[in-house]
Amino acid sequence: MVMALAPCGAREARFALAAAAERARVPVADLAAAVVAGSLGDPVPARWDRALRRAVEALRSARPGAEGDRGVGLLPSRTRTEDVLARFRAARERLAGAPGDAVARGAMDDMAYTLCVLMGRSTVHEAVLAAERHLAAAH
Repeated sequence: MVMALAPCGAREARFALAAAAERARVPVADLAAAVVAGSLGDPVPARWDRALRRAVEALRSARPGAEGDRGVGLLPSRTRTEDVLARFRAARERLAGAPGDAVARGAMDDMAYTLCVLMGRSTVHEAVLAAERHLAAAH
């Protein structure tokens, strides 16, 4: 449902749902169930609805080039950025080699989430671009 609202891919939708659940201080499964119930006409708690709307809006506005070079308040060290970006790319390659491997998918999701948090971005694409810009600017 988040994929249809944003629109975005499954990975970004999971991150948005997780971010909304964290903001609303509820388990992700409870928020997801409320979203489905809301589509059937059941009321969704206002705080949960606001958190989800903010997460979806962040996805909509975080398209390539939409954020420009706007950075986060404090950038991580160059070493940490290189490490996380390299681990993300390794996890992506491992998953590409074994798309059905649940462990590879979990590792990819973990690294994608870490990169998004590290770079202060809500989508993986923007986080990768921000990390690359940060590393390029450090030279």
